[in-house]
Amino acid sequence: MVNLVEAQKPLLHFLIKWAGLRQHTVDVDGAGTVLTFWVPKDKVPGNNSTVAPEEKQSETSKAKGVRRPSVVLVHGFAAEGIVTWQFQVGALAKHYDVYIPDLLYFGGSTSPSTDRSPAFQAECLAAALGKLGVDECTVVGFSYGGMVAFKMAESRPDLVRSLVVSGSVVAMTDSISDTTLERIGVRSSAELLLPESVKGLKALLSIAAHRRLWFPERLHRDFLEVMFTNRKERAELLEGLVVSNKDATVPVLPQKILLLWGHNDNIFNIELAKTMKEQLGEKTMLQSIDKAGHLVHLERPCVYNQHLMEFLAYATAEASKESAN
Repeated sequence: MVNLVEAQKPLLHFLIKWAGLRQHTVDVDGAGTVLTFWVPKDKVPGNNSTVAPEEKQSETSKAKGVRRPSVVLVHGFAAEGIVTWQFQVGALAKHYDVYIPDLLYFGGSTSPSTDRSPAFQAECLAAALGKLGVDECTVVGFSYGGMVAFKMAESRPDLVRSLVVSGSVVAMTDSISDTTLERIGVRSSAELLLPESVKGLKALLSIAAHRRLWFPERLHRDFLEVMFTNRKERAELLEGLVVSNKDATVPVLPQKILLLWGHNDNIFNIELAKTMKEQLGEKTMLQSIDKAGHLVHLERPCVYNQHLMEFLAYATAEASKESAN
């Protein structure tokens, strides 16, 4: 029987390609660590193919010496890159060079390393971006991807010039983990984020979304089959997230940061975002979107994209001023 979720992938791939992106695999270290990406067609290493009509605008800009800023979209824990960001790619690709990685153990990305920390994910992602010729970028991270984005911003401020984070934390401390799990009524992160049954998947969706999402029973089963692979490694990623309260520190980040939140996020609530804003300092802004939960970028994509585009325009203008000075 055809898997309905898998059957939709060709359509999604077509739409991403129409936006001017192509799939590419990056060998990170020559030792088996690889990351799969969707990257701008004209930035695929060794690709000298003819530019499609929808991409002529970016080529014209390049010919005039206008450098398009790079935006890296980092997915969360329940789906790979283009599934997570399917409603953002088209809007962003008109004005920016968009890079969409699959983190390790998502999509086709893998590594022989036993390191399961967000810091290692960030290290691999930064190295892969370097091989793709990205020397400066804005990173947009959702949930688990937000934690990776914070780590990359901390370790590579030369690479990450600004940061947008939704539904995430700087670090998953013991206290944040325990409080969150108790509030949503599950025993562990794996129970919530690695469901093994349709009932478990429905519970995840009901917690992650503000409004009830209805799908046929078969679609739930097909989603489980396709999206929750590499369970052993992903369970280890969840274990590698939690740090002791005594070891956790809030880094001093030089970047301009936007915390873009679903006002009704039940996993990382708006109060947590407000606290994080105060901890991160004056360069950090917080904007919340009403009638949206943890999946804010999927539930209210038009509003999300508007806030995102406004911040990117602001961050780009500020970067130009700094360069001029």
